[in-house]
Formats: sequence, structure tokens, C-alpha cells
Amino acid sequence: MLDFLGRTYRVGPDAEELTGRPRHWMLWTSWAAMAAIGVLQYGFGSLVPQLLARGWSLAGLLWLLALWTVFQAGAGFPAAFLRERGRIGPRATMITGAGLVALGPFALAHGSGVVALLGYSVLSGTGAGLVYATCTSTVAKWYPERAAGKVSVVTGAFAYGSVPFAVAFLLAPLPVALDVAAVLIGSVVAAAGLLVRDPPADWWPPHLDPREWAVREPRAVRQYSAGEAVHTGVLTLMYAIVFCASAVSLFDVTFLALLGDRLDAGVAVVAVCTGLLLGMNGGGRALAIRLSERVGRVRTLGLVLTLLGAGQVCFAGAATSGSTALLVVSALVAGAGGGAFYPLFASLAREYFGERSALETHGVVYSAKAFGGVLGVGLAALATPAWGFGPVFLVAGALALGSAALCQRLRQPGRTPVLPGPATRPHLAG
Repeated sequence: MLDFLGRTYRVGPDAEELTGRPRHWMLWTSWAAMAAIGVLQYGFGSLVPQLLARGWSLAGLLWLLALWTVFQAGAGFPAAFLRERGRIGPRATMITGAGLVALGPFALAHGSGVVALLGYSVLSGTGAGLVYATCTSTVAKWYPERAAGKVSVVTGAFAYGSVPFAVAFLLAPLPVALDVAAVLIGSVVAAAGLLVRDPPADWWPPHLDPREWAVREPRAVRQYSAGEAVHTGVLTLMYAIVFCASAVSLFDVTFLALLGDRLDAGVAVVAVCTGLLLGMNGGGRALAIRLSERVGRVRTLGLVLTLLGAGQVCFAGAATSGSTALLVVSALVAGAGGGAFYPLFASLAREYFGERSALETHGVVYSAKAFGGVLGVGLAALATPAWGFGPVFLVAGALALGSAALCQRLRQPGRTPVLPGPATRPHLAG
């Protein structure tokens, strides 16, 4: 079946005929795997004080996380490329990822130097990237009519699923906590890998007429390849925005516990702030998608990044004044903006460049997080001791607000502006 823009649909059979289970199994299986692996990124900041006490230097420790983000984000595009060409399937990718991600906590618990770098940064970072790409693409394939909302649910779990681990890392002895985390993460991801399956190519749920749906939903004017998307210039702009926003978000997650320690806020306050930051980071993603369906993706994206920038100003105030109350407010505000931009860009990739290469185009955009980690974690680890927390948070705020301003330049490629008539105004899609 074809719609008016030439997209092909294979309507039915339903998920139970294909897999023996309703399709929500694929959603919640992917959700569980994402909740498990998120601790490797979002729980790291809670590990920092105890790891420093074991003899690590701050810069050496945080460069482990910076390199983890390089391998995690860098795995996205190759995984999407191979998945879309049928070279790798979801089950093999997930089980491979399960083995790799479990090595990260073990390496931090029992190794140092090269062992920690290889086990945590390289291998578990790559494994997390494989799992992330597989879970998001699998959910998008099973929910083509609601891809944005459902992908936001599983990417949200990547952040808020780490809250119990992050709090435990503040309280429990590290070797024990990390060993338990390694076993749980590997087991959950491996179990999910045994259950996930892809639907047939171009699959569409039989209860909904795709041609009626296509008329109502925002669509790309044509199907772009990843290379064609790059040449539009819009993908490059999206890449720049994600680079800035991810650097700020990763900076917050990594340095929150250190700031709390510097302010003598106490473990209880730091635990509350960590829970707020990570909970809002994850939970805000689904909320942002719902809001964007009412007011538009770009407008919502600008709002989200403005909140992220405002959170940095609050953090700078807390660092300067020593106020623990302001620290709590900062975590709430920065968390609300610190993760919601990820599913919004996944949606824009689909709506700007088409569904056929959406996984690849989004993989390109998401890979900007690799360089964001280098800036927001690695270079920030060098700048913070020299400049102090207040000035670095202000720089982070400027980056976030600058990325919010760049959002106003986002336009759907190929969409011709409507010429103004007697009773019309110019309109640009996006």
C-alpha cells in the first residue's frame, strides 16, 4: 500500500501473529534494558566522591566518562546502518551488548588505569551504544504511528532508571554496589535480548488505515538518505545544537555530586538532588513530546533548552551562595531540560528527512553527544578546578541558551514558504 507521498506500508498481520505476544512486550522489554544501562552514564557522578577517595585524580576519573560517551554515542550510527541493511538483528546485538555493558562496573570496582579505560570506557560504552540504538529502533519499528511518544518512553528510562543505583552509589561500599550493578545490568539486557524481534520491513498495525494517518501527521517532503540530509545544512545545524545541549546535560549529571560535596550539603540532600535531576531528565522526555504535538517540535525544543540554561544559572547561584535550597531548585529546573531534547531530535529526524533513513539520520545527530561528552565532562574536569564551579556553570548556561537560540533557524528541508497574500502571512514549516 502507498500513501500520497509514496511511502510503502505492509499492513498487518498483528504483533501477536508475528511474535506470539502483543507489541507492548517490545516496548516494555526495551524500556527495561534502557533503564538498566542508564546507570553507566547517569550513575557515574555519584561514584566520583568514593572513587576519588580510592586514589583517582579528578581529571583522570572524569575522562573515563568522557570517553564512555564517545563510544556510546559513536556506536549509534554504525548500529543503525547495519540494522537497516539486515546485517545484524536485534537479538544478537542485545546479547552482545549485555556482555559488554556488564564489564563496565566490574572494571571500575576492581581495576584502574588501562583496565578501567578498556573495560568501562571502550567496551561498556560500545555495548551501551548497541543496546540504546537497538531498543530505540525496535520500538520505532513496532509503533510507526506513535514513534515519537514511544521512543520518548524508552529513552526516558535511560535516565530515571538509574536513580536507585545512583542513590545506592552514594551510600553503599563501591566494590559491592558495582558488582551487584554489573550482574543486574547484564542479566536484564540479556533477558531483553532473548525477547526482542523486529517486525517485517514497512510493517504497519492493521487496526489503523495508514493513508488516513499520513494526511494528519507532519511528514518529510521526500525520503532523504543520510548523505542527502547532511547536504541540506539542516542536519549540521541539528548536530551543533545537540553538541552544545548534550555537553551541558552531561556536565550537570557528572558534577552534581561534586558540587554537593563542595557545599557540604550532606548525603541526604545530594541524594534528593540526584533523584530530581535524573527523574526530571527522564520523565520530562515524554512530557516534552506531548507538548510538542500541541505547540510544535521546534518551539518545544527551544523551551526545553531555555530551561536547561536557566538551570545552569541557578547552579551558579548555588555554587556562589552555598545555598542547598537553591541546589535542589537547580536540579529540578536543569533536569527538566536536560534530556527532553533527545527524543525531540529523534522526531525531527523522522519528520524532516523521512522514515526510510530516520534511524541513520538520527544516528548522525545523536553522535554529536560523543563530542559533547568530551567538552562537558573531559574539558570541564580541567576547567572547574581552575575557574571554580560558578563561572563554569555560567559558561554552561551560555551554551544551553545559545543552542536554544539556534533552534529558531531550524526549517524543514524542501518545504516552500507560502507567499503572503492579502490575508496571509509568510509561513515556514518547522
